Amino acid sequence: MWLDEEIKGKILHKLTRLGKFKHSHTSIDNLPKGFPKDIRGKVKDLVDELIKENILLVKPTNYGKEISVNSIEKEKIVYYIGKFLDKE
Repeated sequence: MWLDEEIKGKILHKLTRLGKFKHSHTSIDNLPKGFPKDIRGKVKDLVDELIKENILLVKPTNYGKEISVNSIEKEKIVYYIGKFLDKE
């Protein structure tokens, strides 16, 4: 059973490992990859929450939304990643 904070942590853990800060973006469609199939829809909802919390930055492109991590929100990022790592 995944909690929302753990899912947000895994999303941020994945993006930070890949170095997706500032000018390095990835497609929003790539984020559910690596999650169990039963929670992939929830991942998309939580990505929207992370955008509203200003933790993820959105760059619109002609082929879809690209996202990166907002390094200014370091405390929140560390908090969520910690929740995910505690799960493992």
